[in-house]
Formats: sequence, structure tokens, C-alpha cells
Amino acid sequence: MSHPTPANSKPAANAASETVKPSNFLRQIIESDLEKGTYAQRRWAGTPGDAAHQATGQPDPAKIRTRFPPEPNGYLHIGHAKSICINFGLARDYGGVCHLRFDDTNPEKEDLEYVNTIQNSVRWLGFDWNGSPTAPPYQASDYFDFMYRAAEYLIEAGHAYVDEQTADQMRVNRGDFSKPGTDSPFRALSIEHHLTRFRQMRDGRLEDGSMVLRAKIDMASPNINLRDPAIYRIRRATHHATGDKWCIYPMYTFAHPIEDALEQITHSLCTLEFEDQRPFYDWLLARLIDGGLLAGPAPRQYEFARLNLTYVITSKRKLAQLVYDQKVNGWDDPRMPTIVGLRRRGYTPESLQLFADRIGVTKSDSWIDYSTLEGCLRETLDGSATRAMAVLDPIKLVLTNWDEVMGADVQDECTAPIHPHHPELGTRTFSIGKAVWIERSDYEETPPKGFFRLFPGNKVRLKYGHVIECTGANKDADGNVTEVLATLIPDTKSGTPGSDSVKVKGVITWVGVADALDAEVRLYDRLFLDPQPDAGGKDFIEALNPNSLKVVQAKIEPSLGRARADQKFQFERHGYFVADGVDHTTKKPVFNFSVGLKDSWGK
Repeated sequence: MSHPTPANSKPAANAASETVKPSNFLRQIIESDLEKGTYAQRRWAGTPGDAAHQATGQPDPAKIRTRFPPEPNGYLHIGHAKSICINFGLARDYGGVCHLRFDDTNPEKEDLEYVNTIQNSVRWLGFDWNGSPTAPPYQASDYFDFMYRAAEYLIEAGHAYVDEQTADQMRVNRGDFSKPGTDSPFRALSIEHHLTRFRQMRDGRLEDGSMVLRAKIDMASPNINLRDPAIYRIRRATHHATGDKWCIYPMYTFAHPIEDALEQITHSLCTLEFEDQRPFYDWLLARLIDGGLLAGPAPRQYEFARLNLTYVITSKRKLAQLVYDQKVNGWDDPRMPTIVGLRRRGYTPESLQLFADRIGVTKSDSWIDYSTLEGCLRETLDGSATRAMAVLDPIKLVLTNWDEVMGADVQDECTAPIHPHHPELGTRTFSIGKAVWIERSDYEETPPKGFFRLFPGNKVRLKYGHVIECTGANKDADGNVTEVLATLIPDTKSGTPGSDSVKVKGVITWVGVADALDAEVRLYDRLFLDPQPDAGGKDFIEALNPNSLKVVQAKIEPSLGRARADQKFQFERHGYFVADGVDHTTKKPVFNFSVGLKDSWGK
């Protein structure tokens, strides 16, 4: 049997890992375990399995095993991206393997649509799973037979029982933080009784909700999660993977540790809300290992702080509300914090990996400012994004002496670098003629202090082109400027001898009327105005930013007519943009605003 190579990230995703990573408590735990050989004696039979299966294997070639275990009930978001980068990144850095596993124990909320998008998102971030680029993901439903066997073992060993109390009775008898719970009247019945009832549950002979299987631990435990938690319930629901084979399903808290153990996970990393569940995690695995069902040593669970990002919500329920109430245009709306939304906004895998590295891993909750995420995108795009000029709010500028200086109908070719820091990429060309498009805001009849662009009598340079002098503007009957007027100053074209003989303080971008292309540009802003839109029970809908999307009809330089979907650009002066991955075509260009050239939000 072949064994997977302990590597889970594609070469393109390894750039960040080539530098020394800052230490954190998870790295310290892993390094300590590796030094002590905590998991050195593990065996791996090539696939997940029980103790007998793993005993047939060889020493595990993976030094550690981590896992990313999403429930396929929604689209992954920026918080999941952090978890993906942590789990896959640690496995990569320590010669391990990270598993992708679907925790599909709740069939009513799960769907193949989510299975597919999760796999696509993990691969887009730069990672493969389960030790091979072609390996299928694991899923909890693969282990339902074993979980049922484990449940029967717990009953037979006196560690579980079938409780027929109503949900209200169980809730009352569970007690609270100041009062211990009360034993169920069904708790002390015979093992044979509980085994029979559990099999009746399995065989569909009992009604949904009529009873549950509970672990028998301690109803007086100060940790309420140890007061005989439910581990199986009756639920007649068609499962997307197993169909109608089962009418009972394991609870997440029961299934999760078993999945980890079957997969020989060493370090089970999760967010802090699962900290109170760790004692049950350990209790369950200890009994199943003692019973010979699972191989030891047991996985260990470690918790880290979840991502709290300002101006963002990450609740799946609330994100779904935004979609279904049409507050946004789908799960991949570029304003959404979903991975598909971030991708459509122009975020790159490298930027999200850099973000995960930069915010680090801690045990305490804190808020990360959204500008940190934007800064990571800006850094990764600066060195890679092709440059181009675009005019987002166009008004025509007419060079009234063009015919005299350059000749009637002459178009003067201009060149500019594709990327100023990568001359090997070459240049792009576009033409300037008698009329060009400029930004409407570049003209002021009465300029404010510090305004160095176009106003009567002022000189500016058309970037990569000539110096011009503004002479005024034409207006309509209502006094609105319809056309800006200027004269061309001869012998000032960029890159020609004497071009700098005329000194100017202002340089403006432009697009020639003769070769300009029309494009739809979607100017996205933050979806919420409140930095913590749903904190403290606030209605997050009230915090929606009414100006989070503005669509404009822009003029773009001809090089952008060759843009590919998802290709990133810096529109000089404006910021970074991406050709929309859904709607963009060369015949109908559509660009999305990604991030500005500098952090200026709210300033």
C-alpha cells in the first residue's frame, strides 16, 4: 500500500512559508510533541479506520496530522480562511498532512452545493488535502457504521443509556450553573433494555424526538457539557451521501472526536467556543481506546481565538439572511466576507495567507481592523498587478490648438510600462489626440487651496503625454461644465528631449477619445457602517451601508480590452481593480474595485 507524501500545499502557496514564521502557542505545542515523540509510534494503514485497521499499517510518514472539518451547510468565509491557513499551514511547516473532512451529521441543512464550493475554496487558497492532490475529502458519514458500533459498545460498557424524557424534562433536569442536574428515571434501567431501545431507534420503530441516546457521565458535574450529553437522536431525513440508510444520526460532539481518532489526527485545532467540550472529547476517546475500538494515543484538542473582523459579520445564518433578503447579490457578492465573495472582489490566495500570518494565533479574543486585511491585499497586488489608466467619471477635455501644433486628425502614440518595477514585462501603448477623457473632479473653475490640477491658467501634465494649459470650460444653460478646454504646449511629450522644460505641479490620468473603450466599473465599499454591526444584539441590517455599491460607466485604455476574467490591475491613481469573474467579457468589460492605493476609509 502506498503512503501519501506529507505535503498539503501547492508550490504557488509556499512563498509565505519560505520565511521564518513567528512562534505561537500552537507551534510551541507541536514542537514540544515532536521533540518528545508523543505521536512517534502511531501507525497509518493508508486510510482512516479503527484500531485493528491501523494496526496493519506502517509507521505514519506524517509527523503530525491536522484537519479542517467544515459542515457543508453554507459558504466558507474569512474566518474559515484563517482556520484553513492555520491547519494546512502547520501541517506543511512540520512535515505533516492536513485532512479535509466534511462534518455531515446534520442532513437537513447540508447540500452538495456546499460540498463543492468548500473544496473549490480550499484549492483556490492553495492547498491540497489528505496527502495527495487527487485525494477525495473524508466525511463523517463515511464513519456512521463505526459510530453506531461505538455507541453500542458504550451501552454495553455501562457508559450510555436511552433516555425517553421529553426535551423539556431533560432541560429542567439538567440543572444550571448553580444547581446540579437530576438523574433521568431511565438512567438506571438495564443494559439490555437500553440496547434494545437503541436498536429500535436504528430500525425506525420509534418517532422522531421520542428519545435520545445519552452518555452516562455525571449529572452533578460543574461542566454542564458533562451532564449526560445526548450523543444520538432520531431524525428521518435524507442524507446527501447516505440517502435513507439511517434514521438516527450522531450528535456533533460525539462524532467529531471519533472522526479525529479514526483519521489519526494528532492536533485537533478549533476555536474557543469548543473549549468547554474538550472534557467530553477526552472522556469519549479514553473509553473507546480502553475498549480497543480506537488506536492510541488519542488526538488532543487545542483552542484558539476566532477571527473578529471589524465591519464584517461571519454568522452563517446572518449571511444567509443578507442573501435571501436580497441585501446583496448572492453568496459571491464582492461585498460579502465569503471566500467566493473575496475572490470576486479581487483578493488573492497570497493576500489571505499573509493576513492569517499577520494576525497570528492567540488564546484571547480581540478585534482585527478591516484595514489590516485590505493592507495585505494591497501589498500582494503592488508587485503583481498590471498598470492601466481608466477614467471613472469622464468629461471631455479638448485641446483647442491640437490641429495647429500636431496636425489635423493626428493621433500621437504614447507608451507606458506594463509594470514600473518589472521592465521585462514591456510597455503598453495608447494614443492622444485632440480630445481626451479626464476625471470630472480634475477641473475646478475656482480652485480650492492646494489644488494643482486643471483651472484656468494652470499647467498640468497628461501622464505619459504632454504638458497642457487650461483655458476654461464650456457650460450648458444651467451652468454645468460640459467640456474642459486647454492648449497643448509643444515639445513637452514625456520621454522626449526637453520634455521637462516646463515645470508643473500636477499630473493627471486620461484616456484618449479615439481609442477609449467603454467599461462598467463597480465601486464597492464596506457593507456595514458600524465596525461591530451585530455585537451586543444589535440589528445588523440597520448598519448596512447604503453606498456600499456604486456602478459607473467608465472610459478605459485599450490595453484593458484584453483583460481576462479575474485578472488584477492597478488603475493608476484610483486603486486596484479586478476583471469580474462572472460578468466580464472582452466585448463588455466589467471591473470591480478591490482596494485603494492607501488606507483612506472614513478619513
